[in-house]
Amino acid sequence: MFKKLDDVAKKYDELNALLATPEVATDHKRMIEYNKAINDMEEIVLKYREYKGYLEELEFIKENLKDEKDEEMKEMMLEEKSEIEEKLPEMEEDMKILLLPKDPNDDKNVIVEIRGGAGGDEAALFAGDIFRMYSRYAERRKWKIEIMDKNEIGVGGLKEIIFLIKGQGAYSRLKFESGVHRVQRVPATEASGRIHTSTITVAILPEIDDVAQVDIKTSDLKIDTYRSGGSGGQHVNTTDSAVRITHIPTGTIVQCQDGRSQLKNREQAMKILAAKIFEAEVEKQRSEVEGDRKLQVGTGARSEKIRTYNFPQGRVTDHRIKLTLHRLDYILDGDLDEIIDGLITFDQADQLQSMVD
Repeated sequence: MFKKLDDVAKKYDELNALLATPEVATDHKRMIEYNKAINDMEEIVLKYREYKGYLEELEFIKENLKDEKDEEMKEMMLEEKSEIEEKLPEMEEDMKILLLPKDPNDDKNVIVEIRGGAGGDEAALFAGDIFRMYSRYAERRKWKIEIMDKNEIGVGGLKEIIFLIKGQGAYSRLKFESGVHRVQRVPATEASGRIHTSTITVAILPEIDDVAQVDIKTSDLKIDTYRSGGSGGQHVNTTDSAVRITHIPTGTIVQCQDGRSQLKNREQAMKILAAKIFEAEVEKQRSEVEGDRKLQVGTGARSEKIRTYNFPQGRVTDHRIKLTLHRLDYILDGDLDEIIDGLITFDQADQLQSMVD
């Protein structure tokens, strides 16, 4: 580990030195590239230098303890030695985590897709609850939300909704949310008070900055336009502005009807399609490399029941990390950090174990 840390620290210093040269200072592209690399390395380098500083201080104390005659000074030095020796293992663990390979998508915005599953209207109502949960979480983190497509049902629920969350580190925080979310509660229409179980699926996709990055041939696309649905009256679209795109080789179908113009809907649909094709390819590569990982990211987890929201007991259970919290109302109001932090910690521990194995 320390050899790798020395190499990172050396590269960090080299890049900082290059930034001061006239050749780089006048090259905007290289300036951006080097600054990004420096920012990515800065936390680990500063932590490593702090660690080395403590090591040097520890050696100094050990050397001077041998000759120290003053008992009071000796006691102070022993106390300081004990404090440093307690800090070092924790710092070593922090550095191991910082050395883990960084997910290249972590800083990206995310496209979130929520679909009602088993349970009919109750599943659609629950989809609306989960959309609000993520919306409130985005608000807490000062992220922005942009609706890309939605399909509402008459009882106030959502058959499907696709939306973009824009914000620093959105994918890094939400990437483990893909999967089947289950709700257990008594529907308002249930006269006998019987608890029903319904499900929805959530998909988290990193936004593709440039759709052209994904190899999508125009000849592989079937594009249909149709009249947008609506709630009636003035909201019914009288033009064929809704767009459905089928990617023939993969059978992937996306549609967008939330925008007023066909052009806007087509752009949004292409963005969703690119994200889905990109994520499917990444997931294929990831499953080959990380087949034994306990906490998978992406499409591979979407058929798995990952979390249960039990209303009668006021609890939420994440089945992957066996975490149960009796704070259902707060969680549905967007207080998700405890669950998300637990998932990230679990994944980091899993990666560290994989490196040992």
